Amino acid sequence: MNFPKNKVPALLFALLASSQTFAKEDFKVCWSIYAGWMPWAYAEQSGIVDKWAEKYDINIDIVQINDYVESMNQYTAGQFDACTMAQMDALTIPAVGGVDSTVLIAGDYSNGNDAIILFGEDDLADIKGQSVNLVEYSVSHYLLARGLDTIGLSERDVQVVNTSDADLVSVFGTGDVSATVTWNPLVSEILSMPNTYDVFNSSQIPGEIIDGLIVNTKTLNDNPALGKALTGAWFEIMSKMSGNSDSAKDVRTLMAEAAETDLAGYDAQLAKTHMYYTPEAALELVNSPQLVETMKHVAEFSFEHGLLGDGAPSADVVGIEMPAGTYGNPDNIKLRFDNTYMKMAADGKL
Repeated sequence: MNFPKNKVPALLFALLASSQTFAKEDFKVCWSIYAGWMPWAYAEQSGIVDKWAEKYDINIDIVQINDYVESMNQYTAGQFDACTMAQMDALTIPAVGGVDSTVLIAGDYSNGNDAIILFGEDDLADIKGQSVNLVEYSVSHYLLARGLDTIGLSERDVQVVNTSDADLVSVFGTGDVSATVTWNPLVSEILSMPNTYDVFNSSQIPGEIIDGLIVNTKTLNDNPALGKALTGAWFEIMSKMSGNSDSAKDVRTLMAEAAETDLAGYDAQLAKTHMYYTPEAALELVNSPQLVETMKHVAEFSFEHGLLGDGAPSADVVGIEMPAGTYGNPDNIKLRFDNTYMKMAADGKL
């Protein structure tokens, strides 16, 4: 094809640009407060991330964002290269938004950290007819649906009230809210109030609410040093915080302070978090065929709630690539579970 000088069509320019690699030196990672993500607070305070970034001649800025949904929105908008989030939210926000993202590190699954809480009632069945405050379409919404299903109810039997996680504790304490779904440390704060009851939690659906670090796929592919530095830093911290030695307790104490609690409070949250303290453990999850079934379940929930985009024809509209197989449209893969860097960590090659 012949084009006038300096008049390359926009489509061709876009295609050329998309095929180029863009190596860079400066990166930004955002996180929000949750038991399984407090290691990122320590990563910044301790200088461990800086040490690993220096090893690979890059710079990594770790930024806390108080509002979880806002952190994901900013990542999706391209303001951050990586962000902590649950796998369901990675599907329904950046992936559905067209941002190809990779689960770089599988950090944990919630094993009681997420809970449905009632005021004045200790049976999940009592939720029928109530207004339920939660972060709409988040993992809290997913937990609510899963809990209701276990007792033969559905969302038609309650009224969901969308509430920022930054406001959940304060609104529950007013006495006007009698039902909520949220995650730790908010769960612990609310359950410390009189007459509050955990009536269903994520330990009853083990392995379904997976949390980790999500990285923009193109950024990761163009800059493998970022994947190596972040993964190396993470598993160094895992080794430092696990166990009952004085040094491990000191590390967790710093995480607890960042979460505005004490060591006992943070350890109580960790007891309800199935942490993958070793890369081998994380790989077992990521490589498992069960992950394909879990993501299918998550995609179906998301489709039923209209979270896969206007006009999405089916639950498999977005492709999810995993080592054990792909769920969804292989021509529209926007979420990937990559075992490359975790395997490098397991093999001692970082």
